[in-house]
Amino acid sequence: MPATRIDNLTGASRAPRRGVTLIEVLIVVVILGIAGVMVIPSMANVGVLRIQASVRTLVGDVTYIQSEALANQSRFVMAFGRVAQQDEDGAWTVVEGNGYTIFAPPPGAAAIDIASPVDVLFDPLDHGRPMSRNFNDEQFAGAQIDQVNFNNGALLIFDELGGPVLNLTSDEPGAGGSLRIVGTDSAFQVSVEPFTGRVEVVRVDP
Repeated sequence: MPATRIDNLTGASRAPRRGVTLIEVLIVVVILGIAGVMVIPSMANVGVLRIQASVRTLVGDVTYIQSEALANQSRFVMAFGRVAQQDEDGAWTVVEGNGYTIFAPPPGAAAIDIASPVDVLFDPLDHGRPMSRNFNDEQFAGAQIDQVNFNNGALLIFDELGGPVLNLTSDEPGAGGSLRIVGTDSAFQVSVEPFTGRVEVVRVDP
């Protein structure tokens, strides 16, 4: 009996190769176009989202020290235009800058030394670092704090009940105040109401 020749060792016939049709190419192009329309506006909104994150950071810090003031029956000061800075030796100083630093003066203190870290409240998540936000840091996307006005100054002082007051030794309620956080294409006004210390955020023109 003659031997049978097997050309296809797998026993299966090879399917003929075919190219990509014009319709398939058009479908891919349309899908990529739709994805581009969805992604590009989202990328454009990244700056706005990061400015909003800066606003949330500020509001979170205000809320935190209000609760700490009530819990510890002590006064806290948020000093705007002041940021903590560490030198080469690891020592902290407080200098002028685009941000704020929170102070926890001792009971009965009539004033704080803004340039000194002695009365600075340290970060509860990092006890070796002052609770200070420098908005020139990359994470804040170039946000600028301006138009700060709390009792005609740059100090927001909370009493033992978490309400704004005129100064460290006064029980007279403060007038509240506001500031703006400004980005490249968006701006927000953050207001602190008198008596209650309620925080309100409104989007405004840059």
